[in-house]
Amino acid sequence: MKPTMQPKNDKLRCPVCGKPADFNTPPVGPFCSSRCKTIDLGKWLGEEHRISEPLRPDHFEEFEEIAGAGVDAADGCQR
Repeated sequence: MKPTMQPKNDKLRCPVCGKPADFNTPPVGPFCSSRCKTIDLGKWLGEEHRISEPLRPDHFEEFEEIAGAGVDAADGCQR
């Protein structure tokens, strides 16, 4: 049995300030404002945020089933 993809809830909280935000709102989504988007970028550039370890092939194993279900594994886009 293949897992079914659930519709994504577009409403979430801004990762910087916690205000409600719409994930798909250009150009600031998933942030509530350009200010919060810039603050988050500054945290990445200042290395306050970082990826803890390099990605290994086994990190992707759980997504291999999804790749066969209408998602192009090369670019992650749905077909």
